Amino acid sequence: MSSWGEYIKISVFGESHGAGIGVVMDGLPAGEKIDMDAVLRQMARRAPGNDKAATPRKESDFPEILSGVLDDTLTGAPLCAVIKNTNTRSNDYGNIMTCPRPSHADYTGYLRYKGFNDIRGGGHFSGRLTAPIVFAGAVCRQILERRGIRIAAHIASVGDVEDCRFDGTNIPDELMERLSNAKFGLIDISKETAMRELIEECRLSQDSIGGIVECAVTGMPAGAGSPMFGGIENVISSVVFGVPAVKGIEFGAGFESSTLRGSQNNDEFYYDGDTVKTRTNRHGGILGGISSGMPIIFRAAIKPTPSISRPQKTVDLGEKKDTELEIHGRHDPCIAVRAVPVIESAAALAVINLIKEVGML
Repeated sequence: MSSWGEYIKISVFGESHGAGIGVVMDGLPAGEKIDMDAVLRQMARRAPGNDKAATPRKESDFPEILSGVLDDTLTGAPLCAVIKNTNTRSNDYGNIMTCPRPSHADYTGYLRYKGFNDIRGGGHFSGRLTAPIVFAGAVCRQILERRGIRIAAHIASVGDVEDCRFDGTNIPDELMERLSNAKFGLIDISKETAMRELIEECRLSQDSIGGIVECAVTGMPAGAGSPMFGGIENVISSVVFGVPAVKGIEFGAGFESSTLRGSQNNDEFYYDGDTVKTRTNRHGGILGGISSGMPIIFRAAIKPTPSISRPQKTVDLGEKKDTELEIHGRHDPCIAVRAVPVIESAAALAVINLIKEVGML
């Protein structure tokens, strides 16, 4: 399934080494102005080939809008954007046609699609498909910002090198603005050198490293979301897990809360003027699946890039025997760096659906 959303829907199409990739969006409100320069800035944050911490594959990631926008304004018709693939090296993938890469979707895709799936660059399983998600998120976040809702994320950790965490009760607009435009997003910018050194060490040793992306949503009105299966956690998780390489998600204190007592974990309420707030925010802005009005905070675990150039053991599906594989091609030594704007975009898609559900849009 490459479609997602109940009220504002997206359908992502294309393959890593095909002619292009793109997205169709249904349900966007007519009359909303779209700043294409702001969209392109978000696309550039995710685009490959701009940093040693990323794949050297160079793509402009310029979205060509085919429908849904007239004079920089949403028309209400389906919004369709195509991003052409211009820098492919498909011959790098010749040796994986029958020899699946460890920890990739090559083997499971082979089973699911009976060997007919496009394996080049990972095909429809590729992280390249996150570019249309960023486009869709860039459109949605402009609509949300006009309603006072901001979204930003940062690299919470790379390996064992950690950034500061968001202060769950006080996230300044200035910090949200800085992070939502950063290409190497950190709260504590002094951590960048250590993170980059670790990523470079892994790259030079033909290896990769995982990380965690922490995302915050501020200005979310209280009362959005639903209990049980329609909760904010459910909706955000369902789109975040559509991002390749995401292996886990937690909200607020997350797994740490399992080590606490109720007296330690509970967030006490108080009045700030006429507004109800909590003194702490271990609940991550969500109670019973519904927004409390405090910042929504979640973290996504990003696995190490499985495409490493060290020799690895695999199988030959054609000859039905064990074999060894050396992976060629151009790959990120740390996916978490470029995943930041993707996670933000996933959050924007979730939030715009949540506020549309309760009539806030």
